[in-house]
Amino acid sequence: MPTAQVNGIKLHYETQGSGTPLVFIHGLGSCLEDWEHQLAYFSKRYRVITVDLRGHGRSDKPTAGYSMQLFASDIAMLCNALRLEPAHIVGISLGGGIAFQLAVDSPEVVRTLTIVNSAPEVFFKTLKEKFAIWMRFAIINTMGLQKLGGILAEKLFPRPQDEAEKRKFLERYQRNEAKPYKASLRAFIGWSVMNQIGNLRMPTLIMAADQDYTPISLKEEYTPKIPGAKLVVIPNSHHAAPMETPETFNALLDEFLAAH
Repeated sequence: MPTAQVNGIKLHYETQGSGTPLVFIHGLGSCLEDWEHQLAYFSKRYRVITVDLRGHGRSDKPTAGYSMQLFASDIAMLCNALRLEPAHIVGISLGGGIAFQLAVDSPEVVRTLTIVNSAPEVFFKTLKEKFAIWMRFAIINTMGLQKLGGILAEKLFPRPQDEAEKRKFLERYQRNEAKPYKASLRAFIGWSVMNQIGNLRMPTLIMAADQDYTPISLKEEYTPKIPGAKLVVIPNSHHAAPMETPETFNALLDEFLAAH
């Protein structure tokens, strides 16, 4: 099991294929296995690196000390250890936030930036939004991560034809430990690099599922703030688009990467 020593922990990663490096960063409560459809597709032409974030998968799981800056530093150190720079960086949800932070803090390791169903800041402003995040912590504390995973799975994979992907998501989600999960979530809440994205100079693609629980309008608002950034919408898809609609997702990403 390949690991890299970064910031005092062991980070588990996997690599396949050869060529220009392409790094995929998963979301909260997930693991590198979520990118199986992308690994099979892109490893034919790229050196694909998938990684378990700290607190996730088979990486070390400290119970405290999480921040978006530290998540990004972990990835930068992994890129340096594997001599990947500069690499195509793709991140979804929490991983998208980490990718933004990485591009701000360590632009020299980022060849291109792809953000999937995410944003450069996370603030909960309305009572509905604040209640939703309070409920997530409440469910974990009273009923456990398994219960939360079941609720999320129904939202991520509502279509009957995605039952197999839903089962895989649930199995992976239930491997999480509560303290690292909650610490990772707290690191994301209230974080922002919105004031810095105007300084980004690498080619940037923003990918938005048309039925994501964060609206397309949010992506339409921040995309123009990034010089030269392009927004594409993934049709008939929800938050876990790379798992739910991999053919469309891969085609859109492939077109962007081929241009750079």
